Amino acid sequence: MNFPPSPNPTAVPGRGEVDVERPSDPRGPIDDPAASHSSSNAASSARTPTATLEDDQRASSGATAFANIENSTARALPTSSPPPQVLGRRRRSLGPQSPPASAVRPTAAAVSPILPPSKRRRRDGAAMPADADTSGHPNGHLASRSNGSTAQHAGVTNGAQKSAVATNGSSSSTGEKHNQPGDAEPQPSTYFGHDREELTRILIQALSDMGYQAAAESVSRDSGFDLESPTVAAFRSAVLDGSWVEAEKLLSGAGMSDGRGGGNGLVLAATSDRNVMKFWLRQQKFLELLEQRDTSRALTVLRTELTPLYQDTGKLHFLSSLLMCRSAEDLMNKANWDGAGGQSRRQLLSQLSRCISPSVMLPEHRLAVLLEQVKQRQIDTCLYHTAASPPSLYSDHYCDKRNFPSEVAIVLADLVGEAWQVRFSNDGSKLAAGGDRENVMIWETKTFTLVNALSGHGDGVGNLAWSPDDRLIVTCSQDKIARLWDTKTGTLRKVIRTFSEPVSGCVWSADSLSFVLGTLDKTHSLCSFNVEDDGCIEWDKKHRVQDLCGSLDGKWLVAADDLTKIYVYKAATRELEYHLDVGTRPTSVSMSQDCRHLLVNKDGEAQLIDLETRQSAQKFLGHLGGAFMIRSALGGANESFVASGSENGYVFIWHKNIGVTVERLAGHLPRCNSVCWNPMDPCMLASCGDDGQVKIWTNKARMMELRSTHPKPSNGWRGSISEA
Repeated sequence: MNFPPSPNPTAVPGRGEVDVERPSDPRGPIDDPAASHSSSNAASSARTPTATLEDDQRASSGATAFANIENSTARALPTSSPPPQVLGRRRRSLGPQSPPASAVRPTAAAVSPILPPSKRRRRDGAAMPADADTSGHPNGHLASRSNGSTAQHAGVTNGAQKSAVATNGSSSSTGEKHNQPGDAEPQPSTYFGHDREELTRILIQALSDMGYQAAAESVSRDSGFDLESPTVAAFRSAVLDGSWVEAEKLLSGAGMSDGRGGGNGLVLAATSDRNVMKFWLRQQKFLELLEQRDTSRALTVLRTELTPLYQDTGKLHFLSSLLMCRSAEDLMNKANWDGAGGQSRRQLLSQLSRCISPSVMLPEHRLAVLLEQVKQRQIDTCLYHTAASPPSLYSDHYCDKRNFPSEVAIVLADLVGEAWQVRFSNDGSKLAAGGDRENVMIWETKTFTLVNALSGHGDGVGNLAWSPDDRLIVTCSQDKIARLWDTKTGTLRKVIRTFSEPVSGCVWSADSLSFVLGTLDKTHSLCSFNVEDDGCIEWDKKHRVQDLCGSLDGKWLVAADDLTKIYVYKAATRELEYHLDVGTRPTSVSMSQDCRHLLVNKDGEAQLIDLETRQSAQKFLGHLGGAFMIRSALGGANESFVASGSENGYVFIWHKNIGVTVERLAGHLPRCNSVCWNPMDPCMLASCGDDGQVKIWTNKARMMELRSTHPKPSNGWRGSISEA
């Protein structure tokens, strides 16, 4: 929801957003206590109390705390034999050893106060303290059901399905596991150094995620571990069903991961703010009442429930303004909210889950997340990473140096004079280059045949910018004019003569309908233009612009001046967020694909800056700067590399994460001005220099292939093949 920011009730890092893939009940919120109690009785009819508080405290006194995912609670006993238990959407029949249902049918009201503070779900009754780490997402659960029907909210185990994990038929009401004759010997507590309970619960979740419900049930039965306690399952159901009274009741009875406050089985992170969590619940309740056009009750909730909890007058005023919405559609548009029948309840659960210990609410798709971290780690440390496909899990990842683009395949000599800038199109199918003469050349990249020459510039072209759809290109000229071209036909679409100084850069909007120009004209330093008309919007801040770039998500626009400063703007509002002093004159700026990191090239140093923390993330040394514009770029497979030109003519390539120099290639004489990567081909980059040449770099295997398809020079419009 597009609300003013509220304080984060948990300081635990790394906890991401959740897509709780469970269809929510499109009905309105249940804020009547009687209705909520009735609903919770039905949802909790198969849940059973675990060991007594005293027994659990004795068991937990000697428990060892583990990092991250460490906790489980006692398992629920099976219900009576006629209704079968389910795991997700699959049913399985109970064995003949199932106890009578009368022994295991607590009411919903009994779930919260009776459950002991211990969260361990192993059937041997041993307790394990909760983990304060709240990173990750909420997972699904295997909460028992007694009516034999498939859970109401079907889906994967991210909270979207209710399912039962059977006991062995001999479990007592305390949740202890009693070995029968022929049972296997107790397993060790670790598996190759990893906590067995953590690993088992993660495996159960992964099997259920992949649709192997019977296998997940079997592992849970054999191991004695559940994914969630009945209380956590009840809280999840209350949020997704809109049972706000029940949800608040469970939240009020929750304990803290540091042991404060006892608890009912729901465990909050040590830094979580219970009142903020209640505010989120009541805010959803308020919005759903407005959606139902029940304005009087919504106003009561705002005055008596929301206002006492929260002191952010800006947010409260915003919520008050929603009372004036004329329709549900108007409400959804203004609040950036999709209603009770959409994803809003799942998003609310995701928000709340970040305040709950992962030891009781396993992060969503945890095994997949861990495997992705392993893959990314191998990629991050691969010195010559060129593989476009993800690494296999079967073997350790490795890329051969021979596949790295360090060989000149083609030299394009169509430009006359110096070559200042070179840019691949966004789809990698074309390459454009400009320099100190009037022409900008465009080649296609299969055979590197020249397809267009954009002529008519009164002076050199210092910068180029392809539109996101690659239909248009803006050329920024030293003659103080920006030109908009059709890249297919080479037709000049627009000429912009607003400026009294050279145009230095351009950033496109994501829809390819508008763009921002940066110039060295201090009175018109940043201006927005539309493709189809002559309208111009002046940005408020006035400073000379040496170069500029924008993030792919449209959040940031960054401009470098001709002194020592970097200006970071909110692109949507054109407001200056902050500025940084980088010490020396920046010659180029470029944005990473993750929209978070900024690459700044300056004299003798390229620097990667985290735009969120405003701190340097990595530095790259070795190349030479000077008085001229030397440009650097991010690229390669998984954007793993930084490449830059140099005053001494070399092309420098560094590993982005490690910071080490991977290649130092003899490029141009006397100066290499710009380097760029093909965004669709990790084994291809282009460079240009004062020798007027544009060089295409690849590996030895690809080199011969490109040379065989590139046409031999026949006139002034064809490039030549380098035999070097």
